[in-house]
Amino acid sequence: MTPTTREGQRAELHKTIWRIANDLRGSVDGWDFKSYVLGMLFYRFISENITAYINKGEHEAGDSSFDYADLSDAEAELGRAVTVAEKGFYILPSELFQNVRSRAPHDTNLNETLERVFKDVEGSAVGTDSENDLKGLFDDLDVNSSKLGNTVARRNEKLVKLLDAVGDLPLGNFEDHSIDLFGDAYEYLMQMYASQAGKSGGEYYTPQEVSELLARITVMGKTRVNKVYDPACGSGSLLLKFAKVLGRENVGGFYGQEINLTTYNLARINMFLHDLNYEQFDIAHGDTLLDPQHWDEEPFEAIVSNPPYSIKWEGDANPLLINDERFAPAGVLAPKSKADLAFTMHILSWLAVTGTAAIVEFPGVLYRGGTERKIRKYLIDNNYVDAVIQLPPDLFFGTTIATCVIVLKKSKTDNCVLFVNAADEFKRVGNKNKLLPDNQENILLALAERADKDHLAKLVPNEDVAANDYNIAVSSYVEDEDTREFVDITALNAEIGRIVARQSELRISIDEIVADLEGPK
Repeated sequence: MTPTTREGQRAELHKTIWRIANDLRGSVDGWDFKSYVLGMLFYRFISENITAYINKGEHEAGDSSFDYADLSDAEAELGRAVTVAEKGFYILPSELFQNVRSRAPHDTNLNETLERVFKDVEGSAVGTDSENDLKGLFDDLDVNSSKLGNTVARRNEKLVKLLDAVGDLPLGNFEDHSIDLFGDAYEYLMQMYASQAGKSGGEYYTPQEVSELLARITVMGKTRVNKVYDPACGSGSLLLKFAKVLGRENVGGFYGQEINLTTYNLARINMFLHDLNYEQFDIAHGDTLLDPQHWDEEPFEAIVSNPPYSIKWEGDANPLLINDERFAPAGVLAPKSKADLAFTMHILSWLAVTGTAAIVEFPGVLYRGGTERKIRKYLIDNNYVDAVIQLPPDLFFGTTIATCVIVLKKSKTDNCVLFVNAADEFKRVGNKNKLLPDNQENILLALAERADKDHLAKLVPNEDVAANDYNIAVSSYVEDEDTREFVDITALNAEIGRIVARQSELRISIDEIVADLEGPK
């Protein structure tokens, strides 16, 4: 598929999704309705995915006319065990998206049909290695919700429209290798709803350009990483950028944890929609700071995160945390009202010796006093801070604040921190600022060169940072370029003098003219 064709497909896809959102939402809040569209998109995906997988095997075996969708459920049962072992789930032909959709207009019990199908899909994984990856994935697609309508008939009417709308999305065929359009549809939906929902949506979605920058920072100079990790993974968009930056085959595994149940389900759906097999990812549910789920998998070679900003946590109210091996090295805990640096310490603890972490932080983390200063002291004195990057304002949904990125490494080649002022690296697109490819390249180039550059970058020895009270705000080290017009005061005064003299001459001339006109008195 040529880039032009693909962009045309993508534009058509986005237009269709926008129409679905506006036509079908009705009384359902946009951010809630997202779950219905994404859930149905996921249902279509796994149906087409398993159909293409089984068809391919039969076609290669010589039966070119075989189509799994036409098979009877009884015949299909014979292949259940083998398929579940490979794909992680199973769907009987009668329960495939396309078959349920074709019967839907005449199915007076459509809500019950869909509820049964979703339970059967999850049930197909029970007792297998993929059970945790499938469990609860359809929980947010409540086909009996009054939000869809006051009566069963009304709800089913909306469900039929939803099946048709998602079924009509121009996603291409699996055989045409256009599967990325499923992932693209997901990302567009997330971005659309995040921008509409404001802060509540922005918490779950990191703009793609920022995600890509973070991923590229952590794999600079590498063509493969063993495992990637995000301790507050949201919908998983940061993790999945590694698949696009390096290629899926060059990432050993995708690991993340998310505290919000709905968002945790969205992250797992996102993994499937980007065609990651259940064996390739492990997304866990829970509080990373208090109950991290990947002790057996750490350390990680690449860690990216956009953790929640200044959330409350137990901190020193929990006497066990100061002895936790993730937080103990700093000797203090992040404030109970601001968990930002608790996430930073957790990330550092689970970072491989040869790894890199890139973390989005709010500005206050860089200069506040108290225990946060003591944690920065630990990071600087032990030479873990590789770089601090000031990002432009208004990049994220729900906030216009200019955030920053802290880059951590355990094996640095110098004892300095590189400060990069990227505040002007953006273009205004719509109602938000965006990091365009050129902006990303400029930031990555500054990191690669690791040298002083007027108004852009400054390499500062750790002892100088310590002397500045461990303040790591970029503005403390890199001066903004003075874009004011230079004024030569001497030349300006001379010009004013000439103007005043000329005014005097004109007054005299005007007085003479007036006197001539008035004549002798």
